[in-house]
Amino acid sequence: MSKRFAVGLVVGKFAPLHLGHEWLIQQAQAQCEQVVLLSWARPELAGCEPERRANWLRLRFPELRSWVVTPEWVIAQRQAGLRLPELPHESEADAAQREFVAAFCLAVLGQPVDAVFTSEAYGDGFAAHLTACFQRPVAHVEVDRARQQVPISATRLRADIHGLRHYLAPAVYGDFVERIALLGGESTGKSSLALALGEALDTRHAAEYGRELWEEQGGVLAYDDLLRIGRTQVAREQALAGQCRRYLVCDTTPLTTLFYCRELFGRAETELEQLAERRYHHLFLCADDFPFVQDGTRQDETFRRRQNQWYEQELLRRGWGFTRLTGSLQQRVDQVRSYLTRRRF
Repeated sequence: MSKRFAVGLVVGKFAPLHLGHEWLIQQAQAQCEQVVLLSWARPELAGCEPERRANWLRLRFPELRSWVVTPEWVIAQRQAGLRLPELPHESEADAAQREFVAAFCLAVLGQPVDAVFTSEAYGDGFAAHLTACFQRPVAHVEVDRARQQVPISATRLRADIHGLRHYLAPAVYGDFVERIALLGGESTGKSSLALALGEALDTRHAAEYGRELWEEQGGVLAYDDLLRIGRTQVAREQALAGQCRRYLVCDTTPLTTLFYCRELFGRAETELEQLAERRYHHLFLCADDFPFVQDGTRQDETFRRRQNQWYEQELLRRGWGFTRLTGSLQQRVDQVRSYLTRRRF
């Protein structure tokens, strides 16, 4: 059975892409053979940069054609011969915004659209402008303008992204979660601290995959295993982020994997070197003031001291700020919570 419209258009900042936007897009999909998504924001909004918005649209609507356009993108298209006006600023009149959309449809899509879907008061005027530009009817389909289906706005979300996270798909919310990275040599209480912090902060922690693989393989790791460990650890963080509450506690980072790869094999793959550059919002180095516990898998106190010294040197060389944690497990939990409180306020 054919749908009501051939091509539908949804335009928005999607900053961030929330469940209200998704409901709007789904309604367009139900009524259109094709749906096109177009997004821009001038000025850009912190935390909702073009690359993120483009990724959200790809993740949530991989079957749709979507564009997140920037002034640089427009310049490149104009240099390639497309007839596009400059990307309008938010403060410019509605007519400038609508002219850009009309030009985009003709130059980039190569065709007019049959309908625009909005949840806003401007929708009728938007459709009327496109009708005049295309010299053919463009319908306006208004969806949940009263915000009864999904009672949220992007403005409210940006003001309290963590408190209102249930209005975001996990794949979107994960980009707002702050990753806490714990570094430290063997027997510095890192894994115990990760568990304790997850509980104290009411959130999830990403356990150390390298140790799991080491145990699974009977204490033997091949060279190729180290890159696998780095990839899997990052993938684990990404999978867990959307399930968190403000923070994700990371029991390790690819920097640790790089250390062991060089230590065991004297070299490392370029990809692992790149993974080791992964940034974290909060870095903590666990001091080696815990009594050394030999569990049958560790080396000795000298190795632990050298490992911690290597971490400190690497962090300083990269210019990455970090906080050293000392004392008992509870003291370290308290130090992290105090640090996070200061950063929030």
